[in-house]
Amino acid sequence: MASDPQRGQRGQRGTNGSSGGGASDQTGAEDRKPQSDEAHSAFTPPLGVPYPPLPEDEHPTSEFALPAGLRPETPAEQEGSAFSQPSSTTGQTPLPAPVGATAMSAFTPPHGIPAVSLTKEAPWQDRMRTMLRMPVHERPVPERPERGDEDTGPAVPRVLDLTLRIGEILLAGGEGAEDVEAAMFGVAHAYGLERVEPTVTFTLLSISYQPSLVDDPVTASRTVRRRGVDYTRLSAVFRLVDDIASEGITLEEAYRGLAEIRRNRHPYPSWALTVASGLLSGAASMLVGGELLVFLAAALGSMLGDRLAWLASGRGLPEFYQFVVAAMPPAAVGVAFGLAHANVQASAVITGGLFALIPGRALVAGVHDGLTGYYITAAARLLEVGYLIVGIVVGVLSVLYIGLQLNPGLRRLNPEEALGAYNEPLVQITASMLLALAFCVLLQQERHTVAFATLNGGVAWVVYGALHYVAGINPVPATAIGAGLVGLFGQLLSRYRYASALPYVTAAIGPLLPGSATYFGLLNFAQGHLPEGLTSLVQAVSLALAIAVGVNLGAEVARLFLRAPGVEEAGIGRRAAKRTRGF
Repeated sequence: MASDPQRGQRGQRGTNGSSGGGASDQTGAEDRKPQSDEAHSAFTPPLGVPYPPLPEDEHPTSEFALPAGLRPETPAEQEGSAFSQPSSTTGQTPLPAPVGATAMSAFTPPHGIPAVSLTKEAPWQDRMRTMLRMPVHERPVPERPERGDEDTGPAVPRVLDLTLRIGEILLAGGEGAEDVEAAMFGVAHAYGLERVEPTVTFTLLSISYQPSLVDDPVTASRTVRRRGVDYTRLSAVFRLVDDIASEGITLEEAYRGLAEIRRNRHPYPSWALTVASGLLSGAASMLVGGELLVFLAAALGSMLGDRLAWLASGRGLPEFYQFVVAAMPPAAVGVAFGLAHANVQASAVITGGLFALIPGRALVAGVHDGLTGYYITAAARLLEVGYLIVGIVVGVLSVLYIGLQLNPGLRRLNPEEALGAYNEPLVQITASMLLALAFCVLLQQERHTVAFATLNGGVAWVVYGALHYVAGINPVPATAIGAGLVGLFGQLLSRYRYASALPYVTAAIGPLLPGSATYFGLLNFAQGHLPEGLTSLVQAVSLALAIAVGVNLGAEVARLFLRAPGVEEAGIGRRAAKRTRGF
């Protein structure tokens, strides 16, 4: 093939131009001139010869394209869980499903995990408790109603203040730490604060809100200094939280509702509380075999103790001293009947007075907090219970010691002769319901909840009496089963009414309180019988813990009857804390 003479000249100039910059510039200028049709490369194929294929970088297809004549492979089967059964398209015979297995995959489904939808048909307690038990990065955004002020954003300081005020009323009223956090969480989420973390301890409430990962958090706190028992106010706060979380009331309406709750007076006057205290002690004395005179004596001693406690409270004395002075009159009345050699069961009088003083409400709340993972609050509540019981011990022991010094032969105070095996079902069932009714008044419950709580208390004693007196079961498991039914019924009633479970549970456990075991332990201590006293007190503590654990277990069983909030697939339950392992 003949070479192109022009190409040879350009190549020569390019070679010579390497020795000087001017020649190189001249060569570059000549190369940039437009060339004629004859000025082609030496590699241009002659006429009649086909052009070679285009360079690789100008190819319109990838190097992984299939050659012509080959068929594409069939699409691979969609990836699923390693634990799912093989499909029929793979040519394998599917394995039979195990008995009781559900249709869903054991672990991650092929199309991902469906998002949790927190529907409004479920109680707000369940919705918020479910979110609290989730990790922060897995919490879904709850469905909130449309609000007119969403364009400008929520008023963060006011929302946090409202949330803390609601939590303060709930915690001061004896609500469990988990339910208080659930209420605070629900209020904050309802007003648009999604990244919030409420924290509840025994006397301190705090809440932290972080708008985004790059913004500084806003934290507010509030201290609970005053505690009072008013379940009417507690139920009103629960209704307010339900209106906020489900009905979507505005922030101003929520503040007005909270102000009305604070302004409302107690449903029962102070004289009604005093009468209810006497009625409670009289009914408790009937449970252990007391007659009409014992009923009146126990009622008189309890009413005197209640008035002295009110006087001590008005003087600003701590609650410990209030329990000391409240425990002294019932013991004094019992010792007085024993010194007079009257045909009265003095031990039944003192036992009835102790029923009105044992802090069963605080004990149940403390054990509930411990079982749900709030150990700091649980320890503080149980420490409070310990101090109050010590106050009762001091008041009763001081009176018993004085009585034994006056007459060492007080046989009607001896444990082996004080209370015999009393088994009168009709009398005891009536007394248990009367005791629960009196507890309802002392707890300032709403009138429409009194009937349910009274009936629940009667059921608790029927179950305990059938297991202990008829079946011969030990009092501790019998008490736990009776308390479990109380917690079960109370939780179901509260969930269907979107209210707190305390009004339906606290009064109903009154007949199961260990009044007689506590009294026998104190009496043995006063007489110098330390082993017998410790045995009785250990039994009293065991009964108290059985009540608390039974109530909590019944509440958890009640939640199992209802579907987890917004979860349609079977087999998915609400989350709980993982067990702490030793490694």
